Amino acid sequence: MRKSKTVYLGLLGFLGLLGLFTGNYGLYGFFGFFGFFSPLGGRGSDERVERNVNRACRNAFVFDLGVSALFIVYIATSRVIEAFAPAFAIIFAGSLILFTASFIYYDRRGD
Repeated sequence: MRKSKTVYLGLLGFLGLLGLFTGNYGLYGFFGFFGFFSPLGGRGSDERVERNVNRACRNAFVFDLGVSALFIVYIATSRVIEAFAPAFAIIFAGSLILFTASFIYYDRRGD
């Protein structure tokens, strides 16, 4: 069995340390990436895990496309440039939450 590549998402957790040095509290959210070390770290990867990761990635990708289109239309029509930063944060966090929730759902469903 191969080791799952989603474990490497846990390395993004080290970006949370930048919050300690810069005082930017928004960077503390990156500490949540350390959670990717635990669920798949000791287990190998098989076809079912790969299929579940692919399904979860599909869900996150569709979310990114839809929400990005909505935010771009909103920002272009209302001309509120300040909405770019929160929009990207919502898209980024939403896609990660959706990926994780979808993967857990597909993994527990078991087909």
